[in-house]
Amino acid sequence: MPVEMIGWIAPRVSSEMIPPFDAATVAETARLHERADFDRVLIGYFSDAPDGFLIGAHGAAVTERLGFLLAHRPGFVAPPLAARKLATLDQLCGGRLAVHIIAGGSDAEQAMDADHSDHAMRYRRSTEYIQLLRRTWTEAKPFDHAGEFYRTQGTYSEIRCHQQPHIPIYGGGGSDAAIAALAPELDVFMLWGEPLKETANFMTRVTEGSNGANPTFSLSTRPILAETEDKVWDRANEIYHRVMQARGGKPAPRPDNIGSQRLLAAAAEGEVHDSCLWTKLAVATGARGNSTALVGTPDTVAEAMVEYYKLGATSLLVRGYDPRPDAEQYGAELIPRVRELVAKVDAGKN
Repeated sequence: MPVEMIGWIAPRVSSEMIPPFDAATVAETARLHERADFDRVLIGYFSDAPDGFLIGAHGAAVTERLGFLLAHRPGFVAPPLAARKLATLDQLCGGRLAVHIIAGGSDAEQAMDADHSDHAMRYRRSTEYIQLLRRTWTEAKPFDHAGEFYRTQGTYSEIRCHQQPHIPIYGGGGSDAAIAALAPELDVFMLWGEPLKETANFMTRVTEGSNGANPTFSLSTRPILAETEDKVWDRANEIYHRVMQARGGKPAPRPDNIGSQRLLAAAAEGEVHDSCLWTKLAVATGARGNSTALVGTPDTVAEAMVEYYKLGATSLLVRGYDPRPDAEQYGAELIPRVRELVAKVDAGKN
């Protein structure tokens, strides 16, 4: 099947090595990703960040084709209201919205938004939340719901998603609790860039835990490109030193969540895995999210990405350390190669 390419949009130009500054960048970044032939952009969720619904609405207003993957944490907006907000945005953008459900991996960050539930509770809540979203989008008549976290009466929505039966639901997590809670509920299970063997094993666990739902997979990496291998490793090491400089020379503390710990475990086993998966930046950043890099020429990185596609990752999320120039480079040098290689893989399956 055609591969889905996902980028990243934010209200400020920032990354682990670039301090943020205030600027009207949402529209420019959205248009850039559309020109670069991305299918979607992820709108991240952070407990100190601007509202993603409004960022998505603004980005959609200045683009025609680009899709938006809105990260959303259960627990802060009641699910019937969230369902109506998401359906409204999907109508406004003409069916270009998807939602990325994030249970929350950091107790400290959850507490910033007044949530003090523990890890296991957050995943159980996410299951019930998704089920209520889906019912609100699809039930023909008012319904009642009584669960562990939510109780509603006469729930009904006049606004329905532009996409039928509803918008795609993405989500992910590296723990057993994440698989048990989310695998049966998601359309797309999102993964961070681990070595191929570990990725294949984790995909098997998700599929086996999905109770027949069999979600597809998305895999996220941070490509670093240059025209030769010598130049690209010079660039990669420069990025590493700038990240460390921004952190005052100290690696980030070890994270709480299992997904990040899995990336750090891969880093402990080796700095480079497979053809070009580089883990050193995961250590520098504390593996807080998508942080392993694919380092090489465009051909090398495209071939590495297609190996994940062969495992079942039909969606590939890429984000650069210098976000806008990197997105332009991906559009010019990486995405066309990936699509060409995927087409050849698919043709060989026929």
